[in-house]
Amino acid sequence: MLVELTFFSYIIDRIFGEFSFIRHPVVMMGDYIAWFEKKFYQDSILRGMFLSLSLIVMVVLICLVLEYMLPWYIQVLIASMGIASKMLYDSVKDIMHNPKNIQYLVSRDTKELSQSDVNKAAIETYAENLSDGVVAPLVYLLFFGLTGLFVYKAINTLDSMVGYRNARFEKYGKFSAKLDDVVNFIPARITAFLIALLFFSNRAAQNISKYGHKHESPNAGYPISAMAGVLNISLGGPTSYFGTIKNKPYFGDGTKNITIKHIAHALEFQKRIDGFIILGLGGLYVVYGLV
Repeated sequence: MLVELTFFSYIIDRIFGEFSFIRHPVVMMGDYIAWFEKKFYQDSILRGMFLSLSLIVMVVLICLVLEYMLPWYIQVLIASMGIASKMLYDSVKDIMHNPKNIQYLVSRDTKELSQSDVNKAAIETYAENLSDGVVAPLVYLLFFGLTGLFVYKAINTLDSMVGYRNARFEKYGKFSAKLDDVVNFIPARITAFLIALLFFSNRAAQNISKYGHKHESPNAGYPISAMAGVLNISLGGPTSYFGTIKNKPYFGDGTKNITIKHIAHALEFQKRIDGFIILGLGGLYVVYGLV
């Protein structure tokens, strides 16, 4: 059942992407997070913990009801909304033709970016979000069903909204940020492994070991390092956020002159992972049906 659910959810997302006529579950989670902050915010780790746990409990209860009541094909449609493979691919591909749209994909300052910096930002966000938006949702869906998928999405949404190290969220968002680190620990490393494996890249495998741990996040550096190895480029480095230069480490020892061709090469991963998932999950689905 879970193999079937995961397989067809991925196919639906690859074909149709986001359903614009349906209010996305992540948007509804975001609405709750914003409402809770407006009503109950305190500069407190405990208050942030209440936020996280209350959202997770609601998601669990709703998903358990849906799993019990809805036929599998409706669950497939709902689950496809937790996977962002098509949206991620289309958004990064768009940067090749509309570089100014990089401002919608990254949190760094974008007004003064060179073309090479824009290309670098696009590849970094693609590599990192392959884990957050594709691999991690598939892993939690495959092993824990609809409930596991949307609990993961809830934690990821919490981190994206309050998991910042600034005056307002340093304490309030700490629990959410740590929780996000935990749930992404294994998927980030699976993503890095898949990048190296599906590109048949020894350099990517070496980069994972050499550079993956250097990111301030315990997870993001692994897929970024792997992609840098595949493309033989250097990602990371000094980056401006809110007017302040942050001296991030480099991930990779290749060229720092990053071109549109590098983005196109990175996006080739989509066909490779499509084949891997369709053959892998499709094979399991056939075997499961024969047993």
